[in-house]
Formats: sequence, structure tokens, C-alpha cells
Amino acid sequence: MIVEGLVTTVDLDGKINVAPMGPIVEDDFHQIILRPFQPSTTFNNLAATRCGVFHVVDQVDVIAKAAIGKLSEVPPLEAARQIQGFVLQNCCRWFEFVVREVDASEARSRMPCTVIYSGQRRPFLGFNRARHAVLEAAIIATRVHLIPWDEIENTFRFLASAVSKTGGTAELDAFEMLRMFVWSKKEATT
Repeated sequence: MIVEGLVTTVDLDGKINVAPMGPIVEDDFHQIILRPFQPSTTFNNLAATRCGVFHVVDQVDVIAKAAIGKLSEVPPLEAARQIQGFVLQNCCRWFEFVVREVDASEARSRMPCTVIYSGQRRPFLGFNRARHAVLEAAIIATRVHLIPWDEIENTFRFLASAVSKTGGTAELDAFEMLRMFVWSKKEATT
């Protein structure tokens, strides 16, 4: 199963990176498989430090901003318990992990990881249709170079309905930000 969330990593100088990531997880979350694209800051940090923190969050606006590089400041953090890394203070759950192996033979790397510590701050209340739609839009925004424009436009039209019917201000704003980002990419290529 793939669970979407946020990963925090640090580089060798201690600079923090927050990135959306959908690792493959087993039901118990003891093992996860990360698949960051190369080159990316997340890939570089994990290959260098061999550790990070995966967060289950219910704030799709933060995922959306991180996906398109518009996270203007790092959310509040605290030190991780078992690794040299950081935990988002406003997460539902977190999983500190160590990378067992780095397979960089393809553009999308494969990094099996072992969770060595986990914690929970608050219950995950779930996503409504708007939050799911924003999450899907954020994933598409990171893949505009891989998906045909007509498919992107059709998907955004479909997702817009869910956001307008069931979203609050955060979801409406996040979806519009993603829509503008995607359309700016289209204009740059045409």
C-alpha cells in the first residue's frame, strides 16, 4: 500500500528539506520503501545520511506547497528521537527510519528502510473529497513533464468539482495554487 505524507531529511550540513512522498508500506509500518526521483534533494539527502522521518499528516495545503516548491518556510520542528533528523510538530504520526540500501539504477530510485522509532501526536481525522482532490492535483503537478496536457486538463476539471463542493478555504486555496502552477508550466512549454 502507498501512503502519502511528508518526509523530512537533512543534508550533510544539517539543512532541512521537507518533501511530499508516498512510500510503500506494510500495515505495521515497520518497513517502508521510499522511491525518490533522481536528482532530487530528498534522494541526495537520503543517499548521504541514510536516515529521515516519514510523517502522516492531514494538512494537504502543506503537501501541495512542498510538492511545487512553494513551502516558504519550514513548518515547526523538533529533534527526532533516534536519528539525526527532525519531526514536524503538527503531524498525526511520524516514523523515524534508516535506509538499508540505495538502488539508484533507475531515475526513480528504490530505498528500503527500517522504521526504528515512531510516535503519534493526534488522531488522523481523515480526508474528505476535497483533500483527496488536492492530494491528487499535487501529485500531477510534480509530473507535468510526464503526463499529456489533455489528460492533465481533464483531471483538473474533474478534481475541481470535488474541491468546490466539499472543500474549505485551505483546500480551495491549495487547489488554486496548484492549478496556477500547472498552467504556468503549460504556458512555458507552448
